[in-house]
Amino acid sequence: MCGIAGIMMKDGAPADGEVLRGLSESLAHRGPDGEGSFVAADTGLVHRRLAIIDLKTGAQPLHAAWGTVLVANAEIYNYMELRAALEGPFETTSDCEPVLFLFRRHGLDFVRELRGMYALALYDPANEQLVLSRDPFGIKPLYYVETGTAFAFASEPQALLGAGLTDRAVDARGEAALLQLQYSTGDRTVFRGVRRVLPGETIVVRAGRVIERRRLPGLPPADACSSVASDADAVAEIDRVLDDTVNVHRRSDVPYGIFLSGGIDSSALLTTMARQSDGSPLALTMGFAADGVPDERALAGDVARKCGAEVIPSEFSEEDFWSLLPRVTAALDDPCADYATLPTFKLAKRAREAGIKVVLSGEGGDEMFAGYGRYRSALRPFWRGGRRMRMRGILDELKAVGDGFEGWRDDLAAAEEHEATTGRTPLQAVQSVDFTDWLPNDLLLKLDRCLMAWGVEGRTPFLDLEVGRFALPLADRFKVRRGVGKWILREWLRQQIGDYPAFAKKRGFTVPVSEWIWNRGARLGELVAAQPGVRCHFDPSTVRSTFVTRTKKAGQAAWVLLFYSLWHNHHVLGRHNDGDVFDVLGARG
Repeated sequence: MCGIAGIMMKDGAPADGEVLRGLSESLAHRGPDGEGSFVAADTGLVHRRLAIIDLKTGAQPLHAAWGTVLVANAEIYNYMELRAALEGPFETTSDCEPVLFLFRRHGLDFVRELRGMYALALYDPANEQLVLSRDPFGIKPLYYVETGTAFAFASEPQALLGAGLTDRAVDARGEAALLQLQYSTGDRTVFRGVRRVLPGETIVVRAGRVIERRRLPGLPPADACSSVASDADAVAEIDRVLDDTVNVHRRSDVPYGIFLSGGIDSSALLTTMARQSDGSPLALTMGFAADGVPDERALAGDVARKCGAEVIPSEFSEEDFWSLLPRVTAALDDPCADYATLPTFKLAKRAREAGIKVVLSGEGGDEMFAGYGRYRSALRPFWRGGRRMRMRGILDELKAVGDGFEGWRDDLAAAEEHEATTGRTPLQAVQSVDFTDWLPNDLLLKLDRCLMAWGVEGRTPFLDLEVGRFALPLADRFKVRRGVGKWILREWLRQQIGDYPAFAKKRGFTVPVSEWIWNRGARLGELVAAQPGVRCHFDPSTVRSTFVTRTKKAGQAAWVLLFYSLWHNHHVLGRHNDGDVFDVLGARG
């Protein structure tokens, strides 16, 4: 897992070495184990390496004998099978080298053979073109800009900004989505001109201009059928699928562990890991030093003991909130105001301190098996309390200056309209909408930035093509039964760990940010109301009132405004986020 970047100039101009150096330096945190570069005429590529597989010969760029060059931020989980089928001759044992052979054999269809997470760039000298591709679930990030003189790409927007390829101007619609949803949607980021390569998208660039786009879906088509007919069949099949995906996601030449919350998803992964492992799996757990917050450390510890895992505990406190939040917002150049970024950031730090370079995580379990309450609400008719997802924005009740936040829901509405015509069941449709934006632009972005800030790779076994082929076509009754989501996963876990509370109400991973904000709400309200990124949109008295109003909606709004203030100061205004929240916002607590 690594950082990649590159540039293709327009009109035959030579690749700018100064720009390439700037791109590489900006991505150093993603690849502390090595760096490499390649320049040929109008094209340059750079790579920062986090060594996970093939520690000795896997340095990049990778060069094929016929001239193609590859840089990749990737783990190709089926690389062993690909190497056996392609028969080389290979010069390394890298999981990425088979990509070169696939591209030679299949051209732009090479991605159809890949099972893994990836953001990669291929320079194809025979056709004088650059090919970018991102995995179908959007697990690994990839961004680009098109300027008057060049096309440039990078693993993070801050690299493109730092290299002077675009300015720090805010995109109004991207900003609106962030403030209303906690993340931006579609290919649009909060930076004007910086675009995402979409999940599953392949882009072809020639002479610095995009000439072709293709899209590979992560989920099976609407007419895909499931052969699962009975509960017993469903349990047997999910056992096989979990065993397969965890097995390939464990492929690593460095120590690995798992983020264990004690919930259904991480417990299912650890249970499967324990069946496959000869030793004791390493489980990192997190609790909260606050009253009235669900703390599943005891449950996580119980699951770990039953699985023979070694527990590496951590705790997140109010002091951590004030001290780490500026660092978290600095890491999230493509921002998501998800409070789960806070414990994720600290867990990644703990993993690095423990010598763990790879961590398995449960992202995608709720989306694959319909675990969210909002899915069940979306399925009910309006007269029984049913409603569409995310119809109200977080800041709806704050009176915005000017025109407000027009267009913040446009991409979601487009995804909903598309899914309504695919022939999927209503449940499958709302699941698919989340795979379009919520997962890649919130949950997976959070995991990538918070872990890569510490040089740790995150892997998501639920987000796998084989899991999707099994899970999405399942009949609704195997996902939601008697008002409980993830039924089949819960039932499988109940059978694996008899006394595990598999059918207990979902509690989620709650961080008490509202309580911590309210503890110092009056002072915070004053500081946030004065921040440039906030005062251009909201009346100061409205902001101050929000920070001292002890309601759930006000608490969520205060959190988003605080997050955005810190993010805007660092990434738009270019100020350092050194110190705690009060230092950064202009005063000490």
